[in-house]
Amino acid sequence: MITMDRIIREGHPTLRMKAEEMALPLSEEEKETARQMLEFLKNSQNPEIAERYGLRPGIGLAANQIDVPKRMFALHIVDEDSEPVSFVIVNPKIASHSGAKAYLPGGEGCLSVDREVPGFVPRYAKVTIKGFTPDGEPIKRRLKGLPAIAFQHELDHLNGVMFYDHIDPDEPFRNYPDAKPLGENE
Repeated sequence: MITMDRIIREGHPTLRMKAEEMALPLSEEEKETARQMLEFLKNSQNPEIAERYGLRPGIGLAANQIDVPKRMFALHIVDEDSEPVSFVIVNPKIASHSGAKAYLPGGEGCLSVDREVPGFVPRYAKVTIKGFTPDGEPIKRRLKGLPAIAFQHELDHLNGVMFYDHIDPDEPFRNYPDAKPLGENE
């Protein structure tokens, strides 16, 4: 079971590495890592389990956040505003995206960052994503709203980019003419 002890924090060199493409199908060990990553997210969102094991709630976890620099991440979002999203994706890509952008009005957070970093992170409001399941089956789907933002946050991790790299250091809450707070794009 993955706990917070296994998640590396900002400053660790793996978080700034570009993760490697994965060969398909995944090895049994890689499939187990994928399973545990998704399990961590589900556990982190369960108040009883989270409290028992000291887990911070998360909706996404990239493999390099557990010091495995491979192109794979898990998302688990059960949000009343969108369809539930729960999957592990291997070798993920954005096939296409909207011109419109959105950001979380409260800013983004990260399991690898133990501090608040205020500011808006504009991202595509809608994305069509491609990749593979851990068993090698192709995945292609459209995401919008929070799932689209979370997908881009995790994809950034695989490219060695942290969410705060997108925040304007001089004006963290500046107005972006081409971006709206999440909820206004629908």
